[in-house]
Amino acid sequence: MEAEVLSFTIPVESSKIVFVWNITARLPEAVIYFSMQEVFSQFGPLYSLKLFPNAGVAEPGYYAVIKYFSSQSAKRAQASCDKKNLFQDTPVKVQICVKQKGFPYKSLELYGHKCQELANYYLGFNGWSKRMIAMQNITGLDHDPEEEPELQEPSKLRYLCVVQVTLHYHGVCSRGVGVAEEIIDKENDPLVLISKTEKVQKFSQEKALSNAFQKILLVVFDSGKVAVEYVAGEDDTVDCLTEEELQRLIQVNDFTWTPLDPGGGEDEDWAELTCHEDTVIES
Repeated sequence: MEAEVLSFTIPVESSKIVFVWNITARLPEAVIYFSMQEVFSQFGPLYSLKLFPNAGVAEPGYYAVIKYFSSQSAKRAQASCDKKNLFQDTPVKVQICVKQKGFPYKSLELYGHKCQELANYYLGFNGWSKRMIAMQNITGLDHDPEEEPELQEPSKLRYLCVVQVTLHYHGVCSRGVGVAEEIIDKENDPLVLISKTEKVQKFSQEKALSNAFQKILLVVFDSGKVAVEYVAGEDDTVDCLTEEELQRLIQVNDFTWTPLDPGGGEDEDWAELTCHEDTVIES
């Protein structure tokens, strides 16, 4: 029985990337996009689906790059969809992509809402839950009153959040810490400040949720069964403390600042992707 280990990180492995071409332009682009999403999501959860117009020298049409969280999902999609009509009256071509040699990659944390989508798919909507343990305003705690005014950084609104993720059927609890910040003006309108406060709180919670999921690995078997492994960090005291102890521990020097990143995505270099049409994929 084969098994695949999935982490809550942005998929970058070539075995998880599918390239689709020979897409005609007879349907509107939006219809093509949603039709592809409906077809290819049948084989597993998608991280992303990007549709691009063909180059000017080619016939009018599109090609697509699809990222799965699972290599097995990509493999099933290729085996089932290659040379099939799918949503149009002519067959498309579907192959597994490869990264060109010499382009190292690193694991990137998956944004909070994507972690939830992955957990819902493999663990079920009732198989896990999240709970906020702390949401604390830590604005100005790193401010040095003796520093020259002209040398001080612009004022920043900062919030720290601690979230606990519980996997009910696997006996696993994981806590995550997230900090978000945004520059604020001293003369900000109160309504603007409220809006920024809500946004910073939201993204600190997203980061905390992502951080909690980073300690969890999903072991997915061919049969559909899913096992869970909990992997704590070398110095992860957050999971070892009671909630009362954790509340006392929350101090500015205990955590690293993380700038607010509303995109939560990755810098993808599509030029690194190539596709071998003669790639052999065993079903």
